[in-house]
Amino acid sequence: MFKSGVAAIVGRPNVGKSTLLNYMIGEKLTIISDKPQTTRNRITCILTTEEAQIIFLDTPGLHKPRNKLGEYMVKVAVESLREVDVILFLVEAFHPPGRGDEYVVDLLREVQTPVFLIVNKTDMVNQGELEANERLYRSLYDFAEIIPVSAVLGTNVPLILEKLMEYLPEGPQYYPEDMITEQPERFVVSELIREKILELTRDEVPHSVAVEVEEMKERKGKNMVYIRATIFVEKNSQKGIIVGKEGKMLREIGGKARQDIERLLGCKAFLELWVKVRKDWRNRDRTLKDLGYS
Repeated sequence: MFKSGVAAIVGRPNVGKSTLLNYMIGEKLTIISDKPQTTRNRITCILTTEEAQIIFLDTPGLHKPRNKLGEYMVKVAVESLREVDVILFLVEAFHPPGRGDEYVVDLLREVQTPVFLIVNKTDMVNQGELEANERLYRSLYDFAEIIPVSAVLGTNVPLILEKLMEYLPEGPQYYPEDMITEQPERFVVSELIREKILELTRDEVPHSVAVEVEEMKERKGKNMVYIRATIFVEKNSQKGIIVGKEGKMLREIGGKARQDIERLLGCKAFLELWVKVRKDWRNRDRTLKDLGYS
């Protein structure tokens, strides 16, 4: 009996959703940063085994939005709850439930979907504190399963997959077995570039950054892909930070991104980056639509 279904990964920003998903899929498909609200779109990843096909939705962190981009991100995450077979609610092992977690629980009460509580970052907490926080979460909601894990180390991650198999319905294989995402390559490439910006720049830049891949084509006979991408920021000062003195920062961003892009595409890449200022783009409907946030 083959099983298939959809599992949404939800939670507050920066609890490790993308790290967990990358570990389960076995490939780096979603970007990782220690800065909140890294994931902006709903990203579909696919895990196929001999017994099942699990379609994971990595959603933006649920938070109180401060601009139109934030409103879009929360809308994407909330809509995902209504379309899936299982919800994985990620929290941090070393924190008791806070107002943000209670907000997520209120949203979960509006759906009939089974919810797993995934208590992440157990490598950063002692057993007594872990058990105490689990009890507090259990008092808020009747979770179908509670699974403590470390997404970084992979501790107990196979148990999540084992438990998902028990809850998924019988169904067909929707995607080819070698397909691990339905996101266009251009989208994944733009996200890898944005990850390097988050990693290398100061705190005033990250949420003001968007990346658009404007051209991506193979160079015949060279086993190489040419990529031209534009980095958008909201202020001239942010552009200066990303470009850096004599272009040093931009070259470092490009070099690190190119390494990941080449691993993704399986060939050499020539990456050309430009930086443009588009003031207040996070509140402009047209710009948000052009960048895929619609």
